[in-house]
Amino acid sequence: MASRPSARSVKISDDERGGWSSDRPRRDGAPPRPADVTVHCRVLSPTDRLRYSPGSLLVIASASAAERDGFIARLIEDRASLLSLEKVRTLLAGRVDEAELDARAEELLSAAVSKRLQNRETVVLAAQGLEAGEREPFVRMAAALKRPRHLILLETAREQVSEEDLPALNELRRALDAGDLGGEGFQTALRLGGGTAVEVKRILFRPPPREDS
Repeated sequence: MASRPSARSVKISDDERGGWSSDRPRRDGAPPRPADVTVHCRVLSPTDRLRYSPGSLLVIASASAAERDGFIARLIEDRASLLSLEKVRTLLAGRVDEAELDARAEELLSAAVSKRLQNRETVVLAAQGLEAGEREPFVRMAAALKRPRHLILLETAREQVSEEDLPALNELRRALDAGDLGGEGFQTALRLGGGTAVEVKRILFRPPPREDS
């Protein structure tokens, strides 16, 4: 009687063992896929006091730079935590060639945000525009370091919104209201408009007070 054939051996390569990982290069030589930063996003209701964890990344976006800056000046106590492309450009003006100014400003802003997040320090980022692509690098930095990520959309009058900004603004509104900003990596989002922005009296980056036992 013939002996039974030996069982066929199947070799599992290292890049297949344990499933796919975003840190593992693809076998076709393509670069690794970006890490998935998706989280559950809680849509907050306006209140007179907004409290976030120390060391958070808070992105404040608005179609009106003037209203955004006024809101930040009124409510952000720690001026060192406030970063923006405009702030960096102002610091570099006259020190670097005009043709290199934008690239150098973006590079230094990225480095400053990264350093503060690595040190577990709060970052309040005044967004230059409304596109998701601008926010993405900073959210990914914070997510990689397991720092909390939050967004505030500050509304403004329709006449202050340019036709160029309107599509991005409408998309941001839609995503925020639907709780879809978790797809970008934001854990909370808040939309302030009209009187609700004025009603905010404080933005705090500290744990809630302990209840007396």
